Amino acid sequence: MATAATDDDLIAMAKEYFRRGDAGRADLVDLFTDDIQIYFPKFGIGKGKSAIAELAGGLMGALDSIEHDIETYLYHPSGNHLIVEGTTRGVTKSGAAWAGGETAGGRFCSVFEFSDGLIARMHIYMDPDYASEDRNRFLWGAEGRRW
Repeated sequence: MATAATDDDLIAMAKEYFRRGDAGRADLVDLFTDDIQIYFPKFGIGKGKSAIAELAGGLMGALDSIEHDIETYLYHPSGNHLIVEGTTRGVTKSGAAWAGGETAGGRFCSVFEFSDGLIARMHIYMDPDYASEDRNRFLWGAEGRRW
């Protein structure tokens, strides 16, 4: 019989996900179940490890770099779920930089579900326009706004 993961185990797994993702490590997919369900804005819902690779490839096709501010995150464990609220910083391929908390982009919330010590479901909620380059569709005047 498998031992239930502790809150600390879930948090450690999420931190490892962010570290591997930032480093572009190929073994990132080893943290997921074979039938992982992932959601990301503008990507939609994907299933399986191939969806992780597809999402990562598309994302890194638009970004030059990304770094998660892991140690400042808020971690909310509940049973086999973990909600993580935090920020990222980085640079897009076009050279635009962002830093969550200092710019409009870069804040996110992820909901993880774990099964047998692996990530079985991960839904990421954020605005994928990291550097606010899509200004023509802002629904309010962003000029002069302090982020």
